[in-house]
Amino acid sequence: MNDIILLKLGEIVLKGLNRRSFEQKLTANVRRRLAPIGKFRVYCLQSIIYVEGEDGADMDTAFEALKKVFGVISLTRAAACEKDKDAIAKLAIEYLREDMLRAKSFKVETRRSDKAFPMTSIELSQYVGNALSDAYEDIEVDVHDPELVVHIEVRDLAAYVHAMPVHGAGGLPVGCSGTAVTLLSGGIDSPVSTYMIAKRGVHLIPVHFFSFPYTSQQAKDKVIELGRLLTEYCGKMTMEVVPFTHIQEEIRDKCPEEYFTLIMRRFMMRIAEQIAQRSNAKAIVTGENLGQVASQTMEAMASTQAVIDLPVLQPLIGMDKEEIITIARKIGTFDTSILPYEDCCTVFTPKHPRTRPKLSEVERAESVLDIDALVDEAVKGLEEVELRHE
Repeated sequence: MNDIILLKLGEIVLKGLNRRSFEQKLTANVRRRLAPIGKFRVYCLQSIIYVEGEDGADMDTAFEALKKVFGVISLTRAAACEKDKDAIAKLAIEYLREDMLRAKSFKVETRRSDKAFPMTSIELSQYVGNALSDAYEDIEVDVHDPELVVHIEVRDLAAYVHAMPVHGAGGLPVGCSGTAVTLLSGGIDSPVSTYMIAKRGVHLIPVHFFSFPYTSQQAKDKVIELGRLLTEYCGKMTMEVVPFTHIQEEIRDKCPEEYFTLIMRRFMMRIAEQIAQRSNAKAIVTGENLGQVASQTMEAMASTQAVIDLPVLQPLIGMDKEEIITIARKIGTFDTSILPYEDCCTVFTPKHPRTRPKLSEVERAESVLDIDALVDEAVKGLEEVELRHE
């Protein structure tokens, strides 16, 4: 019995003349995700990606991994046979035995992409349904609200039998929408914003600002772990760790306290833009959420974004905290995010930060700093950390 995995594509099928390039990108991403698991034959026909294991490949592990590949809207384990009604009925009886024994009611649904097949979809559904009823007398046919739906697909190469599919990650294949830099801290928000932009097909370069000894090695390791967890969805990434201590000390020593956070974030934007330019990235991603903290008012965000020309993507801007936490739990980053290791954003926090700053005031407050020299120093000290899913 040929056990395979069928991957159904989501909005890719609406891409018209560009659809083939999206399919190719997704197929390549699937191959990369499966490479550490074993040998698989992966190919795309009629907007379905087929995954066939070779040399005893672990299909269970492969199935779990493919649930987290962006671009796949649903997936299912299936078995293939020749395009013959009796072969299809026999396969359904054997392959779905456990599902049939668990269910109290069922129906059969058929999709017939190969129009040369001699039976209509309804005729094949009825034929296989009768065979299943004869083989499993204790289960009832219910075409309106069945507990189990038996799916039959008659396609170009073969016929396929499977039970109900499970949801995939959705979205677009990572890499089809270009590259962006994402600011990754140790909090709850930035891993979620990174995930959400990756879901739109963006390859990401995480940037973390590290202020040793004010923040610990454990804090840095925590962010690296968050990045590693995200690779299940985002694919392999290279994190840029920015030495940020000197910049923060200069801000503390020379700038008015109420502007500490705003000036710090302006430096983050400048450095992120330089990293983006070196990597041909076209945007910067942040986890900002309107009104959540003092630096996330409209005026404050305008002042921090004024120092760069690249667009800033803010996928969490209108969400409340519970919505963000729900996604963090779903993608597996929440428990790591709440570990009690602080990051640079909590260093030298002003007691009374400006929440409605004027741009001219912020520029005047930071004018005492040698901005270009500090940015160049930080960029020259970048540490690269390779992130991949184990």
